[in-house]
Amino acid sequence: MNYEKDLTIDQDALDVEWLEQPRLMMRYARIEAEAEKQYANARASLELIKAEVDKTVRMNPEKFDIAKITEGAVSAAILMTDEYKEALAAVTEASYDWNIAKSVVKAFHQRKDALENLVRLHGQQYFAGPSVPRDLGKEWEKRQHQRSADKKVGEKLTRKNNH
Repeated sequence: MNYEKDLTIDQDALDVEWLEQPRLMMRYARIEAEAEKQYANARASLELIKAEVDKTVRMNPEKFDIAKITEGAVSAAILMTDEYKEALAAVTEASYDWNIAKSVVKAFHQRKDALENLVRLHGQQYFAGPSVPRDLGKEWEKRQHQRSADKKVGEKLTRKNNH
């Protein structure tokens, strides 16, 4: 996904941009929802690991060099385990991904506002000059062809990175 490219507005094709806006908004809203789900799963996993390590520490305090079991000693032992550190890193990464996805969705709301304002300017002859009527069908077809080409490139990159 190239959200920066998708956020770009072709002011010479406002009609095509408006046709594309709902599809793009839905795509990135789904990405945001998936990122939120990943974050929730990472948080749940972190809590589960914390509970499991807590139990292990309390059952085997000597394994964690704890002479006397106190809440502070148990908490410190949990924080020092590799399992907890990895789960916490996963939560941090998921949180970052979710925040980026939320920002992209906000940017698409701004894109919609920008399209509305550009259409107003267009209606006020702001971009007036000699013009040739456009064929919306051909413009839409050209955009679909470009999207298909972008998807093929993305698939090749994904396959290349997975091997």
